[in-house]
Amino acid sequence: MLAVIGGSGLYRLKGLRTDGGEHVETRYGRTSGPVTPGKIGGRPVVFLARHGSGHEVPAHEVNYRANVRALAEAGATRILAVCSVGGIGEGCVPGALVIPDQLIDYTWGREHTYAGEEAVDMHNDFTNPYTPRWRRDVLRSMDKLGFECVTHGTYAATQGPRFETAAEIRRLAADGCTIVGMTGMPEASLARELGIDYAAICPVGNLAAGLSRESLTMDHVVGNVAPVFERIEDLIGALALKAD
Repeated sequence: MLAVIGGSGLYRLKGLRTDGGEHVETRYGRTSGPVTPGKIGGRPVVFLARHGSGHEVPAHEVNYRANVRALAEAGATRILAVCSVGGIGEGCVPGALVIPDQLIDYTWGREHTYAGEEAVDMHNDFTNPYTPRWRRDVLRSMDKLGFECVTHGTYAATQGPRFETAAEIRRLAADGCTIVGMTGMPEASLARELGIDYAAICPVGNLAAGLSRESLTMDHVVGNVAPVFERIEDLIGALALKAD
């Protein structure tokens, strides 16, 4: 079953037929947003708003362990994470969609593993942080729908909640990062520990600090990503038919 995690600007899923959702209590605490099961095209889908229904939970306070565990308990076998990002690399401009294939984790202090509390491999292979076969399905569906995207990229996961400095962005660029966001980790590695396929689609809301002449604000980011959500929702409808 497909699970969708909505990021900044995506707090509900158009076309999801549901009786409503609610926060879920797990052994790791309460999910950061409502878990909403429903159907798209007759196929089961579950949606979770990562930041809550009104963006009240900042990235560093998201209960990633509870979120991923709740989706697993709901029956999710594949997660599509929608992560609004800042653009660093070529083609990663406001309004673009990026399907990253790599990431670098710059976060700190987050509860980042189930190891020690569940029977998971604490040394799991994370060479490819986004599940290759699931990522290929996302790219194929994008192509069939005629949607353009940046087909590779390295996601820099930063701590937040503030935006980065210009010097930090220069460092990220030197490290090979092409997009920057605050929520990509530990979400991806937690899904790996539970054996859930994980891929991300990243709408670019702004050029990163020092690359843009405009001041960075969340309203600016959300305004820039809003127009691409219709394409993302069409993609989700197509992917729902592929998830078991």
